[in-house]
Amino acid sequence: MTGDRTGPGAAQDPEEAAVIGAKPPEDRRHRNRRRWLTAIVIVLLIGIPAGYLAISAGQSRDSGRNKEIESSATGLQDMRPSKMKRRVFEVPIPPGSSRIRYYETSNWKTSRLYVQFDVTSGRLDAFLTEMGTSRSALKDGEITISPRDRHTVGWDFDLPGHDLAGLHHRQKSPRPSQDVVVDLTDPGFPRVYVVSTTTP
Repeated sequence: MTGDRTGPGAAQDPEEAAVIGAKPPEDRRHRNRRRWLTAIVIVLLIGIPAGYLAISAGQSRDSGRNKEIESSATGLQDMRPSKMKRRVFEVPIPPGSSRIRYYETSNWKTSRLYVQFDVTSGRLDAFLTEMGTSRSALKDGEITISPRDRHTVGWDFDLPGHDLAGLHHRQKSPRPSQDVVVDLTDPGFPRVYVVSTTTP
């Protein structure tokens, strides 16, 4: 008489195990595919955020360098002031202007934006109109930018043979006020000098 193999310690028949639902052994091809998929998922989960952080860090570093250059500048910079600066100081540089340069100073009491640019005669009229004044406000031979402001950026208006005209454009605080000098030596392509001052 054979022993009873149905007890708790008895081994299960392979066919019986398959019927019950035990997993068959994993073949090599399936195992390799699963490992590759796992590796790809890990690379994507780690690589994409790391790449994004690297790009963001690079952009932040470039932006910081630009701001550092701008803040350390001690004179006119050969570039157009940002749209925000132009809006805050109400200096609407016309499209098509050339040789644009600017400089900004700021302290607890006042902020100043110094801008110069070359423009066509027609766009000079558009600039003055958009700023809230007109060519008729220009006074021949008048240097409306103070010696202090001229010294700050190195503007020299004591040049023989130059046809200069200036105006003061005053506005009620907190809006900025502008001092403008225009070099009309070449009437078709005047050069504009502006100092816009705000008092926060």
